[in-house]
This record gives sequence, C-alpha cells and structure tokens, in this order.
Amino acid sequence: MKLISWNVNGLRAVHRKELFLPFVKKHTPDVLFLQETKCEPDQLPDEARNIPGYESFFSSSSTKKGYSGVAIYTKISPDKVQFEMKDGKSDSHHEEGRIATIFLGKLALLNIYFPNGGGGPERLKYKLEFYDEFLSHIDKLRKNDYSVIWGGDVNTAHEAVDLARPKENEKSTGFLPEERAWIDEVVAHGFIDTFRHFFPDKKDAYTYWDMKTAARERNVGWRIDYFFASSDLTPRLKSAKILSEVYGSDHCPIVLELE
Repeated sequence: MKLISWNVNGLRAVHRKELFLPFVKKHTPDVLFLQETKCEPDQLPDEARNIPGYESFFSSSSTKKGYSGVAIYTKISPDKVQFEMKDGKSDSHHEEGRIATIFLGKLALLNIYFPNGGGGPERLKYKLEFYDEFLSHIDKLRKNDYSVIWGGDVNTAHEAVDLARPKENEKSTGFLPEERAWIDEVVAHGFIDTFRHFFPDKKDAYTYWDMKTAARERNVGWRIDYFFASSDLTPRLKSAKILSEVYGSDHCPIVLELE
C-alpha cells in the first residue's frame, strides 16, 4: 500500500497549473492525503474531484472560505469516514477543516492539517490544545485495537536536523520547545516517525520552503510534514520518501509504503 501526503497550498491552483492530475497518474498512490486544499469540493472541476479509480472525501473550513481544508483520495473503499475527533473538547478542529479519517478494517488512516502557531499567543495556545486533543484521540483508537497511521502537515520541525537553520529559529513558532516536546510525547506513546525509521541521521531532508525568499533553490527548508505509524505496524513498513523534485506548492509530497 502506497500512501502519499501533500500540503498543496490551494488545490484549485495546483490543478490550474496542470500539476495535480499528472502527479496522481505518475505516482499512483493507493491513498492520497491533501492539506490546505482551500476549497469546497463543488468548487473543483469534476476531473479533479472525481479521479477515475478513486473515491474522494473532503473536509472544508466552515468559518473562513478559501482557508485550511483537507481531502483524502483512496482506491480502497473505506468502511467508515470521519471528519472530527469524536471525544474532543471542542469542535473548532472540525470547523476549520483540519482532519479526515478513513477506516479500512482495523486500520485507521488520519489526514491532519495541524494549526500554525503564528499570529499571536491565542493561536499558539490553540495549536498546543489541538496537539493534546489529537494525541488523546489516537491513543483511544489504539485502545480500541486499531492500528494507526496519521500524516500531514504538523507545522513543527522535531529536531535540529529537521530544519536548515535551527539556531536562528529557536524562538520561532514551528521550532519552539513546547511544540517539539509534543512530538517527543507522540514517540513516547508508541508512534514511529516513519522517515526517521529509515533515515535516522539524514540531513538536508526538508518538505517545506519559504517561497518569498526563494528558499527552495537554496534548500533552506524545514521538515514539517510527516507520516507516523503505531509501533505494531513496524513489520509492515517498507519505505519512506520525500519527493522534493515535485513542485506546485511551498511543500513537497511525502511517501510511505507498507507491505
């Protein structure tokens, strides 16, 4: 099974550039996670919403149009689809279109667009609350005997190796100690950073670059897009990749293959 995750930074824009459908055709994911779709599904042309061989599921922001949003395209018909964290404290994650989950038997695949902590203390507080709520949610899935894979834009680089300029960004959101500590907690709860599983020491491996400063050309980037898998899936992990050659967004896609 091949899983791909990509923050497209506007699905309509990527499709207009004629980059979306050729990407799907070339890489043939079994399941495709998209973040920051920035659209309602009925705003997409039919060929982008209904790709032959795939079912598609969208969660869009109801609070602000053209903002946030996630989508899942899957070749495998799910047993169930969910767009919220059922036992969460609030509904705001659902209102902003940040989560979509498909269930394939006892495998739960969660596509997440985590909040950015920028924009003031309230948004950082919201991000950290979202983090805690999400970890509780996936812990409950594990307690209910689901194997869990979750992926998407986490909006935090975990370790110094995961961004080009760690010293300069020690006080920047996306690399704050409290944000990084949450990923430590995720690992402590038995979830594997699948890229680091295969490439524990690899440097200069990034998934996001600032477009305003042409950072991609200089590879001054951040690894903030991840696939995490519950530890029971370790024997099934086959490979992980960063598709840094794929353009169209300020993020590039990432791949996880399972046996």
